[in-house]
Amino acid sequence: MANYVITGGAGFIGSHLCDYLIAKGNRVICLDNLITGRTRNIEQLAGNDRFRFIKLDVTNYLFVEGQVDFVLHLASPASPIDYLKYPIQTLKVGGLGTHKALGLAMAKGATFLLASTSEVYGDPLEHPQKETYWGNVNPIGPRGVYDEAKRFAEAMTTAYHRYHGLDTRIVRIFNTYGPRMRMQDGRVVPTFVRQILSGEPLTVFGDGSQTRSFCYVDDLIRGLDSLIHSNVTDPVNIGNPTELTIREFAEVMGRVAGKTPELHFEPLPVDDPKVRQPDISKAKTLLGWEPEVEVEEGLRRTIEWFSTGNRYLLPD
Repeated sequence: MANYVITGGAGFIGSHLCDYLIAKGNRVICLDNLITGRTRNIEQLAGNDRFRFIKLDVTNYLFVEGQVDFVLHLASPASPIDYLKYPIQTLKVGGLGTHKALGLAMAKGATFLLASTSEVYGDPLEHPQKETYWGNVNPIGPRGVYDEAKRFAEAMTTAYHRYHGLDTRIVRIFNTYGPRMRMQDGRVVPTFVRQILSGEPLTVFGDGSQTRSFCYVDDLIRGLDSLIHSNVTDPVNIGNPTELTIREFAEVMGRVAGKTPELHFEPLPVDDPKVRQPDISKAKTLLGWEPEVEVEEGLRRTIEWFSTGNRYLLPD
């Protein structure tokens, strides 16, 4: 049995990670200030004596008692709507929050994992994106608060590894989807699910030729577990390399839902990436990891979850 601290543990990905680690017999302390996380994501763990939730802003203060074996820093707004609404908080959690999470890992002699993002590649000039690519990011654009916060977090994590000898991991997460996404968070999967369940046209930005690669959350969680228990200290891409244009993705969504959706086109947001596809050679070779859930199956599970109990009507 190991002891884990997860910042952002009441969020979409964090809550799935809490479930996974508890199911494997570990102890988990979940920290979240609930700006974008939700207690309903972790309510199934209430009463479990190996799980503890603490409402905490990790940019202000971070201390936990007892033994800690792993610190996983997932705290951050992660959708464009969220980090445009909370730009300062996004920068603070990438900077101050990462610093405090690293400090906790140092104090406890724990292994540290940073949840970074494919957004460190910006609007990439390399395709697909390998971990060796330095990116094409506009630091003063509206998306820069998220992109640069994560790039700074990677730099600080690497500095702690080199200077202090801290055992660190960095995962660059590509577009991930599944149950517990917030319906109004602005990302394409929950937006399409909400619109298709309510019979609305699907909102497509630009002409829909921009590409994304969608990874089901269960696959991502397996990848995080593999990485944290490896000895790989350099960044690793975790995502599904199956690349789809947004128009193709709308067709897949309609096929899974048994509907033929209309499309509604809006202008492309500033600095929106034109392509996004992970090169996962490193994850395959060093972790023995690759995604298992096909996009159609993942969407079926996601739509089913949102349909049950009219979850798509729940307020964020």
